[in-house]
Amino acid sequence: MTEIAVVAISVAKPGHEEKLRVALEGIVGPTRKEPGALQYDLHRDVSEPRRFVFVERWESREALAAHAKSAHIEAYIKAVADWVEHSELRVIEKIA
Repeated sequence: MTEIAVVAISVAKPGHEEKLRVALEGIVGPTRKEPGALQYDLHRDVSEPRRFVFVERWESREALAAHAKSAHIEAYIKAVADWVEHSELRVIEKIA
């Protein structure tokens, strides 16, 4: 198994920043308890406060796939659908 990293970005629609922040904070604890989760840290862009960034590390692609299917992530996606303007997910591997 090869460790992978993820950078996940969510940009809130104007006026929905705080609701999205609370929802994002709500998935941190359950995700950190998942098998294969090595790092799951939520950040907020200093110059663009509508932009939230997760920096993640997973033991394997399989662990990440299980995370994507977890009940708390599925519930989160449904809950925030109307609050998110844009999201982006980058799965990356460390090379040096």
